[in-house]
Amino acid sequence: MRDSRGAEFDDFVRTRSVTLLRVAYLLTGDRHEAEDLLQEVLEQVYLHWRRVRTVPEAYARRALINRAASRWRRRARRPERALGDIDPSAPDGTENVLLRELVVAALRVLPHRQRAAVVLRFLEDLSVADVAAALDCSEGAVKSHTARGLTRLRAALAGSGLVVPVSNDSGGSR
Repeated sequence: MRDSRGAEFDDFVRTRSVTLLRVAYLLTGDRHEAEDLLQEVLEQVYLHWRRVRTVPEAYARRALINRAASRWRRRARRPERALGDIDPSAPDGTENVLLRELVVAALRVLPHRQRAAVVLRFLEDLSVADVAAALDCSEGAVKSHTARGLTRLRAALAGSGLVVPVSNDSGGSR
């Protein structure tokens, strides 16, 4: 018979692992690295479950960011793959995959704090305050990382036909 920690943790993994895997993928840019990263973090969450069970997703998200940053520091940057031009006559679905790969490649150009801020702010739809808590920094720093990250994304995506929206983070918390 499993203890309550195991049952609660299993429920957490069942309900939130897809979202956490998406965050890991956007942070790493590689499906296999994302799966490995998430596995490491879920092990950590399980070990500390009694302490983090009231906010497991926030803890896991922060752990993903910290572990991804550690990996970035340890590894030399690998050369980026060229994706080529997007074929406008591609069948449905194909261009979505190509666009996603283009965005992920552009995200990999960003420094880890900017990437984390952009991913959490716009792809996870967290408030400025929630991103600040996840990154352990001020709301002003989140706004700065976000603005600089979006500027770099625009430059990385220039010529691709994709438009990066203008951030309105100078105002409220959302």
